[in-house]
Amino acid sequence: MVSVTIVAFASCNRSAGPSASLKTDVDTLSYELGMANSRGLKQYLAERMGVDTTYMDEFYKGLAVSAQSGDDKKKAAYYAGIQIGQQLGTQMYKGINTQLFGKDSTKTISLRNLISGFIAGTKGKDQKIPMSVVEKEIQSRMQVFIDKNMTKVYGANKDAGAKFMQSNKNKPGVKTTASGLQYKVIKEGNGPIPTDTSKVLVSYEGRLISGTVFDSSYRNNNGKPIEVQVNQMIPGWIEALTHMPEGSIWEIYVPQQLAYGSREAGDKVKPYSTLIFKLELVKVK
Repeated sequence: MVSVTIVAFASCNRSAGPSASLKTDVDTLSYELGMANSRGLKQYLAERMGVDTTYMDEFYKGLAVSAQSGDDKKKAAYYAGIQIGQQLGTQMYKGINTQLFGKDSTKTISLRNLISGFIAGTKGKDQKIPMSVVEKEIQSRMQVFIDKNMTKVYGANKDAGAKFMQSNKNKPGVKTTASGLQYKVIKEGNGPIPTDTSKVLVSYEGRLISGTVFDSSYRNNNGKPIEVQVNQMIPGWIEALTHMPEGSIWEIYVPQQLAYGSREAGDKVKPYSTLIFKLELVKVK
């Protein structure tokens, strides 16, 4: 940190900021420090804060006034509120709308209630909904909107997967568990069965119900098994692995709710995709 003497600036109300007066070495250094720290600012404002750089003069005015507030705690709090509010009303607001409603611009959350809830949460009082309740239900409440939007766009995947699972369960050797997972034993091992906290070495190939291969350790890892922790995998894998003796090879048929659900996984696995895996449990570590 470089300490410099702060001198009174000329009023910036009529211009885009104070004019420089380079009379001393400190003046010159101060000016150069300002210039050096401005690099990349426009790009940051445009990309990270959503500022329309057409209005940079207004930004300069606000910057100068805020910077000159010094240690005035009241003004500092006000300007911090402006900065956070700007991010709340642009980045957060737009991001949440995209997450909940996708590309449907006719639907948005309430900006007024978003601001009100933000302030109530910060205050810690005057809350219409207790924070403990919010923490319990926010994810499930959001998921309802996400699922509704995703079903509209990708509902055909869900229907196709359900038809595949219905037909597949009647094929020779295919077994269905209570959760809806289907599997066929290709090779039965005789080693230990992992728990959900185990680390295991597996080899696998993942396919869509269309037959398209979307991932393969045989192809991507030079044929060598990879190490995974069981409980960090999708639910269908967790269920299968915790029933497979070491040395087993199963083909598992994973309905969308036990796979990635409404999420997209890479370029090929779209929301609500039913997945097929050849899964080989090489070793329980």
